[in-house]
Amino acid sequence: MEKKTPLYDTHVKYGGKIVEFGGFLLPVQYGSGVKAEHMAVRTQCGLFDVSHMGEVLVQGEKAKDFLNLLLTNDYTDLQPGFARYSPMCNENGGTVDQYR
Repeated sequence: MEKKTPLYDTHVKYGGKIVEFGGFLLPVQYGSGVKAEHMAVRTQCGLFDVSHMGEVLVQGEKAKDFLNLLLTNDYTDLQPGFARYSPMCNENGGTVDQYR
């Protein structure tokens, strides 16, 4: 059974063409079409639902040091109870992507 992100109902409400990707139901485009979406992102603002991409819980005294070693963002100012999205690099400097 496919999973839904917290934004699924919003995607449907605004006419998202929903497809299965990696076990989740996600929009690939909206009724305005790909070109209109591209121009909106270039001239205004865009949003990408990343809630299907995974979650990692890191705990312990050296958790921030570990995250700063593993991920591309700086975690020194991250406070407990907050989250920060970041790509994770593989051994070749590419991005870790579980669907590749």
